[in-house]
Amino acid sequence: MHSPLSQDRSFIGWVDVLRIIACFLVVFSHSCDPFVARFDTDRATFLQGVFSGSMVRSCVPLFVMMTGVLLLPTNLSMRLFIGRRISRIVKPLVFWSIVLPLAYYIYLNFINLKTVNPSIVYEQHSLLSTLRKCYTFIFNFNFDTTPLWYLYMLIGLYFIIPVLSAWIQRATPQDIRTFLTIWFITLWLPYVKMLAPILGYEGNYGNMGLLGVCDWNEFGTFYYTSGFIGYLVLAWYLVKYPLDWSWRKTLWILVPCFFVGYAVTAFGFILTQSHFPGNYAYLEILWYFCGINVFMMTFPVFVIVQKLNARPRRIVHQWASFTFGIYLCHFILVQVFIDLVDGHLAIPALAKIPMIAVLSFLSASMVVWLLNKVPLLRQFVK
Repeated sequence: MHSPLSQDRSFIGWVDVLRIIACFLVVFSHSCDPFVARFDTDRATFLQGVFSGSMVRSCVPLFVMMTGVLLLPTNLSMRLFIGRRISRIVKPLVFWSIVLPLAYYIYLNFINLKTVNPSIVYEQHSLLSTLRKCYTFIFNFNFDTTPLWYLYMLIGLYFIIPVLSAWIQRATPQDIRTFLTIWFITLWLPYVKMLAPILGYEGNYGNMGLLGVCDWNEFGTFYYTSGFIGYLVLAWYLVKYPLDWSWRKTLWILVPCFFVGYAVTAFGFILTQSHFPGNYAYLEILWYFCGINVFMMTFPVFVIVQKLNARPRRIVHQWASFTFGIYLCHFILVQVFIDLVDGHLAIPALAKIPMIAVLSFLSASMVVWLLNKVPLLRQFVK
């Protein structure tokens, strides 16, 4: 396979396809949320939401892997690289951190397409609460801006990419595999933390962290080799040294890998909810992007799309260029179509979810297309 590391990395056919897939999976994931939230009120709908949402957990890791493909390695100085990349992130982050709460306020207070408890709307989306959200984003995202958590994390990856670049250009393939092996071990740690109390672990002074983590130290043994950084390095490695597998071997290994990961994710989520009702932290572990089960779904999708090696297409590339903007603006549109579809159609959740996802994705694409037509607004979706 011709390596994109030697191509113009802004126009790689299979990466464009992967960007569109990953973006749609994000929209699909958020379309599942209100159905998954019906833990005790509607068990059948809850199960449909879980089985649907568990299928698409690879969405964010795929985005991170594409960052690795497109940006690793960089030969820019650390100061120049960080300056260029973060300037492209900060403007959209500020813009959507203000626009999304205002959009929610207008929608829920004046347009709302589904009857809701007025007291809840007033408390969470009053004018005062909305205005507060428009400046407290300097500390973190809020419900209205939930997808923007990714931008905060992405800035952190940008800080480390120049350091990684200097290393991977000098590292041997064995060095890279050693790092990835250590990272692979960290993918199991969320489950070790979940199971440790069963074996008698009581934590330290009430803190249940592992391997040096405690109230006065967040940075345990694997802190510096865990998280999304592994997806960056893995993507670079797979492009630099593509798997030399036949299609038969690829499918025989990766299809079962995906479905085992999916089964662990879905059934693990259901079992955890049953055994630890109300423990949302444990539930998140099953959907954790840097857990072994989600990795088992991410790796096959990336490798198979890479192996397909789709040729560059202008229309696909154009749509792929919209994915950042789609990601930024889709959340409020998902809310609108949830209210429309779930509030007015008496059909199973398994039918509602893809309908909501498709309508939201297409609508967000149209919004981004329109914003791209306005020079002043283009910078907030590119």
